[in-house]
Amino acid sequence: MQWTTRVNEAYRILKSPVQRGKYLLGLQGVDVAFETNTAMPAEFLAQQMEWREQLEEALEGRDAAALDALRARLQDDRRALEASVAERIDRQHDAAGATDLVRRLMFLEKFDADLDAGFETIESS
Repeated sequence: MQWTTRVNEAYRILKSPVQRGKYLLGLQGVDVAFETNTAMPAEFLAQQMEWREQLEEALEGRDAAALDALRARLQDDRRALEASVAERIDRQHDAAGATDLVRRLMFLEKFDADLDAGFETIESS
């Protein structure tokens, strides 16, 4: 039973890019500090605000096509960010630089969940 629990936990960590990045950085002695360090570059925060405004507009207009377009941009950004994290951790061995990127991924993951909720809101109306 204990091995099953460990396997399930490992699968959960490896399945999520955020949790996987946090784990790999932890192996290198780096704490991502999700709870205490929420500082982000201004351009990243501006992008997040723009996406949130687009999400609100799509919800107000019950515009599923706008949500689809927003999700496509989000997925492109997530893929690029995941590739950057891999580059920093695996090739450059830059744990400090990867930490910021993993925290950005966390924001994108949260926004993706908000998009899911937006789709549900539109579909249930």
